[in-house]
Formats: sequence, C-alpha cells, structure tokens
Amino acid sequence: MTIPQHSEAPRKLVVVGHGMVGHRLVEALDSRDAERQWEVTVLAEEGRPAYDRVALSSCFDGADESALRLPEHDPERIDLRLGDPVRALDREADAVLTASGERVRYDALVLATGSRPFVPPLPGSTAPGCLVYRTLDDIDAIRTAAEESTTGRGVVVGGGLLGLEAANALRLLGLTTHVVEMAPHLMAVQLDEGGGALLGRMVGELDVALHTGTGTKQVVTDPETGAATGVELTDGTFLETDLVVFAAGVRPRDELAREAGLQVGERGGVVVDETCRSVTDPHVWAVGEVACVEGRTLGLVAPGYAMAETVADRLLGGEARFPGADTATQLKLLGVGVASFGDAHATTPGALEVVLNDPVAATYGKLVVSDDAKTLLGGILVGDTSGYPLLRPLVGSALPADPSALLAPQSEGGGATGAGVAGLPDAAQICSCHAVTKGELTEAITGQGCADVPALKSCTKAGTGCGSCVPALKQLLEAAGVEQSTALCEHFDHARAELFEIVAATGITTFSQLVAEHGRGRGCDVCKPAVAAILASRDSGTHILDGERGGLQDTNDRHLANMQRNGTYSVVPRVPGGEITPARLIVLGEVARDFGLYTKITGGQRIDLLGARLEELPAIWRRLTDAGFESGHAYGKAVRTVKSCVGSTWCRYGVQDSVGLAIELELRYRGLRAPHKLKAGVSGCARECAEARSKDFGIIATEQGWNLYVGGNGGFTPRHAELLASDLDHDTLVRTIDRFLMFYIRTADRLQRTAAWLENLEGGLDHLRAVIMDDSLGICAELDAAMERHVADYRDEWRGVLEDPEKLARFTSFVNAPGTPDPAISFAVEREQPVPVPGPVSLGMPEVPAAEGARAR
Repeated sequence: MTIPQHSEAPRKLVVVGHGMVGHRLVEALDSRDAERQWEVTVLAEEGRPAYDRVALSSCFDGADESALRLPEHDPERIDLRLGDPVRALDREADAVLTASGERVRYDALVLATGSRPFVPPLPGSTAPGCLVYRTLDDIDAIRTAAEESTTGRGVVVGGGLLGLEAANALRLLGLTTHVVEMAPHLMAVQLDEGGGALLGRMVGELDVALHTGTGTKQVVTDPETGAATGVELTDGTFLETDLVVFAAGVRPRDELAREAGLQVGERGGVVVDETCRSVTDPHVWAVGEVACVEGRTLGLVAPGYAMAETVADRLLGGEARFPGADTATQLKLLGVGVASFGDAHATTPGALEVVLNDPVAATYGKLVVSDDAKTLLGGILVGDTSGYPLLRPLVGSALPADPSALLAPQSEGGGATGAGVAGLPDAAQICSCHAVTKGELTEAITGQGCADVPALKSCTKAGTGCGSCVPALKQLLEAAGVEQSTALCEHFDHARAELFEIVAATGITTFSQLVAEHGRGRGCDVCKPAVAAILASRDSGTHILDGERGGLQDTNDRHLANMQRNGTYSVVPRVPGGEITPARLIVLGEVARDFGLYTKITGGQRIDLLGARLEELPAIWRRLTDAGFESGHAYGKAVRTVKSCVGSTWCRYGVQDSVGLAIELELRYRGLRAPHKLKAGVSGCARECAEARSKDFGIIATEQGWNLYVGGNGGFTPRHAELLASDLDHDTLVRTIDRFLMFYIRTADRLQRTAAWLENLEGGLDHLRAVIMDDSLGICAELDAAMERHVADYRDEWRGVLEDPEKLARFTSFVNAPGTPDPAISFAVEREQPVPVPGPVSLGMPEVPAAEGARAR
C-alpha cells in the first residue's frame, strides 16, 4: 500500500513525540528527502529538544543537559514545537489537536510517544517521596529529594536495567541504596541465574543492598504529612526511607491510539505490520516503544531506530521492512560490564549451553549454540564484555572457533582468543543501532579513506548509537593496517606510559589533578585503576586506600583481599621465599581454626585462608600482623611471590642459596605496584625445581653466580622467560632486576604482562639489555632511585588499615548494621574443611554445625 496522495505538495508529516526514536525518524527522513517531498511538524511533550535518555545516569557523574542533547534539526525544514503535546487524534479529518488548541493536518502521522514508567498500584505508591526514573525532570526531582532526605537512604523498586541505573544515581548522590527485585536475581530478562548471581555479587560490593526474590508490599507513609517513611517488603522486611524510586518497567504511551480507535496489542502498543504502519489506518505509523510489532513492544533503542529507518524509507517510496528485533544489549551497570544477545536463555529446541564461570576473576560467559554445536544462537557476558563486538554479529552464523575458545578471556598479552572481527563475513552486522555491516565499514576504510574511529562514525554512523561496537571498529582499522591511537581511554589522549612520564615530571599525586590538567571528564573504570597503579608505584608510602585513591581501585584492591565465589574473601599473608617457622605455621592454623577458614597451599608456596567474611578481615589481619605476618598482595597488580627451592642449604645438587635470595628479593619488591601482577622464582641449580623460567623474572643458580631470565608467565598463554644475562654476581643481579621492573612499570600498557610487553618492545630483548645494563637511554640512575624510594617507603597495607579507624569503617557487610554477617553466605563441609555452598542446594554435603568454630557458618 502506498501513501495516499494529496493535491498539494509537499505532503505534510506530523510526528507525535520527540524522544530518541522520534528524533531519529526525522533525521533519517530529512537526510534522504532531497526533493523535499515532506513538510515535517514535530509535536513534543517535553519543553526541551531530544536528548540521550540512555545516558541519564551520567547527569549524576558531572554531565549536564547539553552533553546529552541530540543534534538539532534544521529549523528551515523541520517545524519543532516543544511543550505542545497532542491531546487527540481526528482520524476522519486526518488531523491532530494539540494542548494549545491548534489543529494540525497531516497526510501521514507517526506516533513516537514512547512509554511511561510503571508504578505498581501499591498502598502509598503515589505519596510524596515516590518518584520515577525516566526523564531529565525526573532526574532533577531525584536530586532534590536526595538533598532533602533526612534518612540518607533510598529504595529502588526494580532490579532491571532502569532499576540499576536508578540505584547508581542514588549511590552517586550519597544515599545508602537498596534495590528490591521480585525475580530471584537481577536483570532477569537479559541474564540467567549464573550471570545474575555474579552481577548481584559485584553490585553488592558497591554497598548497594540487594533484596531479590521478594516484592514490595506497600510504601509506609507519615499519618500527618502523607510522605513516604519506609517500604515494607512481602517477606516482612521494613526499609526506612523517605525516597522511593519506581523502576519496575514501562508501559507504552498508547492513550491517543486507544481513544482514536486504533488497534492495540494485548499488552498495549499500536499494532503495526512489518512496515511499521498501523493495521487499522494506512495514514498512521508507529515507532519505538509505542509500537506493537510481531505481537510485542520493544523497550530498547536499537529496534526503535530500525523502525524509524523503515518508516523513513517507506515515506519516500521505498520497500523497507522492519528487520526484526535485535534485543542485544551491552551496558555498564554500576561499573559492571553486562552483555546479552540472541537466544540468551536457550529457548531454541535442542540448544546447548557452554558456560565459563570464573568467580575469582569476576567474569561469567555463556554461549548458546545449536544442537550440533556449529551455529551461535546467543549468549551472556558479565564482568568482561570484550568479546561482545565479535560474538553478537555471529548470531545465526557458523562458529569460527570452539565455543569455549570464544568465551576464554583475552590473553594476558592483550590479544583476543578465537577469531577476530576481521574474520567475520562482510554481511555480519557490526553496528546494530544503525544496521552497519562489516562490508560497509571495510569499504569506508579502504574505499573512502576513513583512517580512525571518528571518521568511521561520520561516514557510516556506526558507533554513534549505544557505542558498544566501537572496539570492533578499532579492530577493523587495525586489520586494515591503519595505525591507531594509543590513548588510554576517552578521558586521556595519552598512553599509560605517557601518563607515567607526566606524573613523574610534574609531581602530580592525585587522579583529579591529572585528569583536570591532562585529560577530560571524571574518568572511568579503565583509567582510574591504571592511574591509581601509576601513583602507587611512584609513592608506596601513601596507603592505597588513602583519600581519593581508595575510590580508584578495583574490587580486590579496595578490600585488600580476593573476593571468592560466595562473596567471602581469601587472606594470603606473605611467606617470603616459602620459608616459614613452626611458630608462624601454628598461628596460621589457629587463625584458620578460630575463624572457620578453608586452608590451601598455593602454587607460590604460601598458605591461602579462604572464606573470611568482609567484617572479619580486620580481626584476622590483626592476629596475623601481631604474629609478624603482612599482606602478601595476592589481590593487587603487584609483585606477588618469589618462589624458591631449598637450594644449597639442604639440596645435594644446589650450588647457591636460593632460599636466602628469594626472601631478600620478595622483601625488597613487596608491594611494588605494576601494570599487571608479577611473579618470580629462584632455583638453586639447573634442575629448576622453583620453575623460575615460567615467571616474570626468574633466577637460576650457576657455579659462577646467577642467570637472569625475564618475560615468562603462566596463565592462558604460557611463555618461557628469556635469558637476559648470565653468571651475574649478587649486587649486579639485584640492580638489574631493579631496573627491569622499573622500566617495565614505566613503559608497559595497562594490564600488560611482562611477556607481552617484551614481545612488543621495539628491539626486544637486545633493546632491554641495552637500556638496563648498558644505560643506552641514560635513565638507569632514575630507575635505581625509583626502586630505592619504593624500598624505603614500603608500609604494610593491612597494618595501615588497622591503625586507621576511617579505613576500618570500610570493612562491614551492612553499613547500617556494622558487625552483622551476610545471611546469604553459607558453607558446607568437604574433606573436613568449610567450602562455599554454590546455591540454595547443598549438593548433598553436610552443613557446618552452628556450634563449630567461633561462630555459625
């Protein structure tokens, strides 16, 4: 069916609504309507032009309305009327009636009215203090309510996308935040139980209290003022608060359509066909959240944009059809990466699931594949979403590699495992927001000379929507041989090594000063930890949690312990060189016994005490530090261990004192912060019992002295270290290691192991040898001085917390009930030791009796 023709030209198009999708429709039509076939009038409810609603939470992190505003339309061609919404449709007269009383005639009408927040019809849900999270006006209301709050607490009803955005907003406003979600886990629409559990754990680490598997019974109000005073949950829990934000979903704004007699779906929305035209009236179209297409409404931007493009093409005589709903999502929720794409819940008959769950690294990945394991159907990524740009375009296509290989994290050298974006077929859609394929991007690079990401964005619009495809754009440019920027992130134009030099030259000691003088914005989860490591490597005398630095750290660094799968922590005291006295062994056993901890000998010759609750860490540390132990830095990007054999002291083959050297080196380099973790080993002879050649730096004894190897590592991509120098005497050996470490810290990229750094170092091992042994760059004196400062300034981080009441206050599971243990943490017994219960079922293992140990587990 074609658009009905009228005698006058141009024809008149009325767009009702000016949100993101309405804006996109007008933009798409205007850019293609070279003959000016349409005269466009936009009637908007809000008094401000279209803005990026997806980025609302950035308003609480320094952004203002201007930063969110979408590109302005040409006023010569688009009649944009703000603050004058449509009140009624007159389909017989092909006209609309606005709030100001004006009648506007149309030849074609597009409804882009979006949706409204759903507020459950609960007692008290409309009381003062009950707000929603949808518009910039809502943001202003939430900010005002937070400033006036007397309880200092906020409750968000809803644990989906909007709910977590709202929770982040309240947290950034300084409120103690609770999230209530009826489903058993967060983001139940996008994530499965495993992904939701990890997301919940990571969100909980940010002092956001989660209440899942329970609903909201009522909002309790003050009998005199009628204002909210708290929320009662269906499980009987009462949460005191004077600010409640409802983010429990949305409903389509289809009132105009209903009143005008247009067919709406069972759950709302204007029923449209595959061209997004109303099935009731050929003059009327609907796009975005108000459209019911294929029997459902879609609350994501990407399918809304696809609808807008479809209608724009149809209005100009094209044959476009809505390509279907791409519900793939990649987000940062409270700093946690989350991605979901395709058939994430494996509803396809015969579908198989491949899962890689790494609670230590805080990553969860699942791929859903066909019954023959050859076709990718969907997937979920939590924590590490770097594989999303590759995996999402592959949905429905043959897998280029084994599913488990595609799920494996990036190699420690920074290279991705499995096939890269460059290996995708040309038809693969890289940008779902703008339906841009790999072939179109390749043509833009090779045929139109696009040499960087901004040029690709301008030429193809890829990356200008949600931005999740930007990493893929970079990979395509690299594959085409186009040199790319080494900028650390969008907030700094400098590489990590350049930032190190800036800090060293200027004496800057805070992130805020560095970003103010040499960057932009407020930083992100890429640059903040990287800069924190640079500052720590320059000033080991300042505690890692002091002042601003405490907020820059990754999760494990913030708690000076490694988080485990059930939300507890591991405590790994330093045991230099693996040598330990019987008295200290007894202390470790007593601590493990008294706190009910699981004990294990690590590969680095230390004893790992696992299962400590957050609030127990200071008490455990006190026992250990009183006995002479200190932090082993198992949680940090720092020097971890120097492993040793028994050497010449005991071994009949040993030729040097490997234990003594290992202890000396571990104590010298303890706490040294670096771009990545560092491990070392010292073997007393060529038999190599300490496995020194698999370490970042390894030493093997010879009859004449020591051989020094560098650039090895285990992990996903094991590498043998390379021989840097032979038969070194003690002082030369230590000086060379000093310089190697400091040169690495000074020049490596973020999260780059020494092996990858050495491989990428121009000139390789020969260049390294020239720099740190022959002083070819004239910097050896600087490297020596930097190490001496570190050695002189070192302070134990555990003791630093114990001596500071402000830092101690961080170590509590519930800020409103210090000392209260998390009831969600439970243990069972296996091989006479406590182990985490993986879920609500104990897998048949006996539970730890409440009377065992110092407290119930």
